Amino acid sequence: MDAVLVELLEVVVWLDHRAVELMLAIRHPVVTKLLTSVTGLGSATAALVFLGVCRLAGWTDELRSAGIALGLAGIAVLALMWTIRRPFPPEPVCLTDGSPTVATSFPSGHAAVVAVYAMTARRSAVVPVAPVAVLAGAVAVSRVYLGTHYASDTLAGLVIGVCAFVLALRLRERFDLDAAVAGLRSRQ
Repeated sequence: MDAVLVELLEVVVWLDHRAVELMLAIRHPVVTKLLTSVTGLGSATAALVFLGVCRLAGWTDELRSAGIALGLAGIAVLALMWTIRRPFPPEPVCLTDGSPTVATSFPSGHAAVVAVYAMTARRSAVVPVAPVAVLAGAVAVSRVYLGTHYASDTLAGLVIGVCAFVLALRLRERFDLDAAVAGLRSRQ
């Protein structure tokens, strides 16, 4: 079993390096500029803006599900980054050398965040799915294109975001968090 796992990881690493080579070969200044702008949509700041928009628009269900999911995804991403500590791909476009806020490559927190956006839109009656899904895909691709993550880091981030969203829904159901929030509001 261990040999199979080692071999699988070797294949993943090999594929990651081929993807990096491809991205380096096709980088173009215009695409780099565009994707450098797009990638910010997966940041922690953008996630707070997303939650703020949900709050201001009165999208309570979306706010609660996304808020819980983003918290769960953030915990998972940070725990994995601190545990695995995978170095970044060579020749990244937008990392700041020596910055204490720069984490590690695995997994992609930006990808986890945009997966939560997409899952929120998929479940919502008011948030449009298609544009959110396109932006989520663009952010995920940008992480690999810009060299801030390997493809497997980004895929792992997407999986974490989807799983965090599903878990958030289960937690809301299991612990009737909506009733708890309503109870807190009635006491005010």
